[in-house]
Amino acid sequence: MSKFDAIIVGSGINSLVCAAVMARRGKKVCVLEREAVLGGCIRTEALTAPGYLHDTMSTAHPLFVTSPGYAELKDALHGAGLAYVNSDAPTGVLLPDGRSFILRTSREDNVRAMNQLAAGDGDAYRAGLAFVEKNAELIFALLGNELWSSQVGKMMLGRVWKQGAHETLGFFSPAMQSARAWLDTHFQSDLVKAVLAPWVLHTGLGPESPMSALMAQVIAFTLEAVGLPLVQGGNARTVDAFKAVIEQGGGELHASVDVAEILVQGGKAQGVRSSDGREWLAKNVICNVTPTQLYGRLIPQSATPEPIRQQAREYRYGKGNMQIHLALSEAPQWNDPELSKVVYLHLTSGMEGVSRSVNEAERGLLPAEGTIVVCNPTVLDPSRAPAGGAVLWIQLPECPRVIRGDALGEITAPADGCWTAEIRERYADRIIERLARAIPNLERSIVGRAVISPGDLEKLNMNLVGGDPYSGECSVDQYMFWRPLRGTKDHATPIKQLWHIGASTHPGPGLGGASGFHVANALARK
Repeated sequence: MSKFDAIIVGSGINSLVCAAVMARRGKKVCVLEREAVLGGCIRTEALTAPGYLHDTMSTAHPLFVTSPGYAELKDALHGAGLAYVNSDAPTGVLLPDGRSFILRTSREDNVRAMNQLAAGDGDAYRAGLAFVEKNAELIFALLGNELWSSQVGKMMLGRVWKQGAHETLGFFSPAMQSARAWLDTHFQSDLVKAVLAPWVLHTGLGPESPMSALMAQVIAFTLEAVGLPLVQGGNARTVDAFKAVIEQGGGELHASVDVAEILVQGGKAQGVRSSDGREWLAKNVICNVTPTQLYGRLIPQSATPEPIRQQAREYRYGKGNMQIHLALSEAPQWNDPELSKVVYLHLTSGMEGVSRSVNEAERGLLPAEGTIVVCNPTVLDPSRAPAGGAVLWIQLPECPRVIRGDALGEITAPADGCWTAEIRERYADRIIERLARAIPNLERSIVGRAVISPGDLEKLNMNLVGGDPYSGECSVDQYMFWRPLRGTKDHATPIKQLWHIGASTHPGPGLGGASGFHVANALARK
């Protein structure tokens, strides 16, 4: 007999949300994590020097605090110790010539500052966010709900009834625009373009990608609404809070359990078998894995149709990601002190620089001047470093998964294209040199450094194939109705009682937990 209502494979944010919602609704759940540490991409570790705490992979929570899972679990999680720190300056950009722009949580402040840079730019920004507000029901229904549900169908029919088919379809023209098309046709200031363009990287897209304009608008809307909340004490406190909530509801969480096979009988999932031979039985199995793993490793081949397995083999992964974690003996002293208040600061030469770096990374080159994302969490949360010290979380979102060359011609590509420790450190040196031009005290204050290459990311979490933090390319053909595969719907699979959640599934990547919530909501009603 099944011991659990659901076994959840993997312990990332979607798994934690799924388990917590089900446990609080009276269902018996069990989370099985392959790694020794629970949390998937949510970790806080002493990577560099004693007393310094670093968020090893993900850090900020804007998607989670706006999610339906957070709305349901908020009180329980905060009661279990989850706490946020935040700022009214969520993001900004610094150009090589020293000019900068800070995007704040005040719409009026942003509009005023942009209009001062170039007449009409602030008005264009206001219009872009007004487009999101006007179409919020449609946008957030498509980005946040089960697309094949009657709820979305009724919403679409209601919109057509009220507005007509022509106006309804008219929405999709600007929604499918690239960020370049939107920014070039509506803005004059290179600074305004530069503060908005890098954010499409955080959705796995580039400035030329379809839908990247809408993503930039939605992100700006979200940043104004909730800022960039960081977890006090480090992101791992998120996992601690979820663990407490799940266990209070009678659920279980087990680390160091490598699920090797899903047990299928009569076309239904019965449980899982771990690599050590143990069998875990449940009424439902929920997998937070990539399609490659699910259909190529976990499900017996005879249990799924060949077309689905072929689509899984064709599933593509995107650019690699790299991180640099620094422990500093003193707070970074930016040439412009106002930049120290920004949660996520992008260092880039502008939209053209972002575009060029994306192109270089996609062609297998180490970018000549890749976008640098800098977060200094100790400004908001001093507990992460010894008194007077600081930590920097540095992300490089435009890296090749397989190295074919160096855009500057300085680093020789390895014969097998794999990241090596030498290449990782040499490329990190290039980034630190650029960063030190904006932070004069940086190099002398470094007391510890840890660099995580795309190859290292995959070793930390096998869902990050080739260091792709989004568990799959977010191109139009692998997004929304077609994520994870065109042959599946929402989070169902060809196997009854087997569900698929995570960044590889709709609504895609990000620390939001929406796919886990939707599956939990469906199963907890039964």
